[in-house]
Amino acid sequence: MKRTVFSIVNQKGGVGKTTTAVNLATALSISGKSCLVVDLDPQGNASTGFSINSNRRKPGTYEVLTQKVDMIDAIKPTEVNGLGIVPSRVDLANAETEIPSTVEEKEYILKNAIDKLPQQYSAIIVDCPPGLGFLTINALAASDKVLIPLQCEFYALEGLSQILRVIKQVNTELNAGLDLDGILLTMHDSRNKLSIQVEEDVREVMGKAVYKTIIPRNIKISESPSHGKPVLLYDHACIGSEAYVSLAAEVLGKGNFGGLSES
Repeated sequence: MKRTVFSIVNQKGGVGKTTTAVNLATALSISGKSCLVVDLDPQGNASTGFSINSNRRKPGTYEVLTQKVDMIDAIKPTEVNGLGIVPSRVDLANAETEIPSTVEEKEYILKNAIDKLPQQYSAIIVDCPPGLGFLTINALAASDKVLIPLQCEFYALEGLSQILRVIKQVNTELNAGLDLDGILLTMHDSRNKLSIQVEEDVREVMGKAVYKTIIPRNIKISESPSHGKPVLLYDHACIGSEAYVSLAAEVLGKGNFGGLSES
């Protein structure tokens, strides 16, 4: 079985990055696929989204990147059957400075950690921190595919070109197998002319790189993290849940998860 590593990347927070990581992984797991979320954001929001309390976050991604534990020993179960998470906490922000000086090619620490995992996971989804620093570069060096959430706001296209340049640079210098899987429009309000205009502009500029699925503004999506649940568990019938199920189907339909399209 081919395992696919998927990074969720954006330069800033508040664009639906973590929400997408949590709910895409959940939707894939509900469809019968075995998934692992790697919380690579020191804020630990993905961990919170799966009710991983602070006293359960050690060991986590900090210990993995500083090579104190193997990743398999940092995986915590979630409420979702077949879905595990490597949790994060604020210490991760200092990981780069605390990596042993004997370690070479620090850009590949996460990749090497993932490569040691047994083949029990069909998909690994990495929730990157906002920005394009050390942690995100490690994620991209370890990944096969990149998903970029893009909020439907006036400055939506600003910064996208920089993310695309970094992806291309990593593809050239660190990871020849890295590809952009798609751009995901998030926080879309069909009653708002700006959202509609942004969607039209992004699709005109980026074409087929934009997913057909759009994530709407939805109160249930906003509420679910405070309950420590993916929206698909919090309210499986809401439009937010339906959108993430649609996204998972679209991702699977591309065939880029190897055997994921097979149950």
